[in-house]
Amino acid sequence: MTRSIRVVIVDDSSLMREMLKAVISDEPGIEVVGVARDPYEARDVIKRTNPDVVTLDVEMPRMDGLSFLEKIMTLRPTPVVMVSSLTQEGSEATIRALEIGAVDCVAKPDGSEGHGFEAMAHELVGKIRIAATARLSMRRPKPATSPLQTPHRAGSGTRFIAIGASTGGVERIRDVLAVMPADCPPIVITQHMGPSYVPSFAARLDRISPPSVEVATQGARLVQGKVYIAPGDRHLVVIRDAEGYSCHIQDGPAVSGHRPSVDVLFSSVAKAAGANAVGVILSGMGRDGASGMLAMRDAGAYTIGEQESSCVVYGMPRAAREAGAVAVELPLAQIPAEMLRAFDAIGEHRTRAN
Repeated sequence: MTRSIRVVIVDDSSLMREMLKAVISDEPGIEVVGVARDPYEARDVIKRTNPDVVTLDVEMPRMDGLSFLEKIMTLRPTPVVMVSSLTQEGSEATIRALEIGAVDCVAKPDGSEGHGFEAMAHELVGKIRIAATARLSMRRPKPATSPLQTPHRAGSGTRFIAIGASTGGVERIRDVLAVMPADCPPIVITQHMGPSYVPSFAARLDRISPPSVEVATQGARLVQGKVYIAPGDRHLVVIRDAEGYSCHIQDGPAVSGHRPSVDVLFSSVAKAAGANAVGVILSGMGRDGASGMLAMRDAGAYTIGEQESSCVVYGMPRAAREAGAVAVELPLAQIPAEMLRAFDAIGEHRTRAN
């Protein structure tokens, strides 16, 4: 028999601890091996029980969840799912937690009973199962912060870069954008993330990245030095017209299990840009992005997948590779330079063709 996933719950609310324990314990293949009301209790419980996954509240007495998460990731890397309030402060803290190394997050409902709690608990259970498969290592070195330099920026309105990611994607997107030059190519991104978190994610990236970062809006033109993040509850597609490329925001059903979907973005890029785009697929669970990236490659685009060695979850990149959609696989540290090299190669090819 496969061993059950061992979970420790850390939350300062006794009611929330008991409710989560009851729901999680009822799930096949998962057992709650300990609970704690604050990080000091949690430290002892984690040492004693050696869990596979920890659920961690953001706001707690004596030590906040972010400070404790830093200690976990530094001293005893363990998959962590953050549980946060649906406030602006909670959203910003959650984005920071994902950058530190939390695998995923769920939002606490306004009340602790009824449909809101049941929906949250169901989402949490699914993310615990994913977190249990995550590959973690001792804290990685801080990402490079000096922007890369490449020679060819002219004509960037005729070409752009598209990125898709899910579990583990927040810190990877941060690391990629941290080394983009301020005049980087237009970049469009679909990251699986709830709508309450996307504005905080985009705002934080905008503060710490050389290029400008914003949530994609209907009709926004793709221009040099700008990065566009898909809204958390609608699909982002790219359309081409006489003036160049623009973002379009679409409602509609989930595709490949997600809205926004990486497949939807990549498929639109294949149709709109063909060989004038670079596609990148980063860490994530599932298959979203594989068929869309194959369409991009078939249309002549250059495609890059994150190598298993650096992924938190090697699901989406694996699916894309197995589908024949990936031209080259690289560890995360090498992807930003390869993105820009491939982008510049498009420009050189167009220059020679003319």
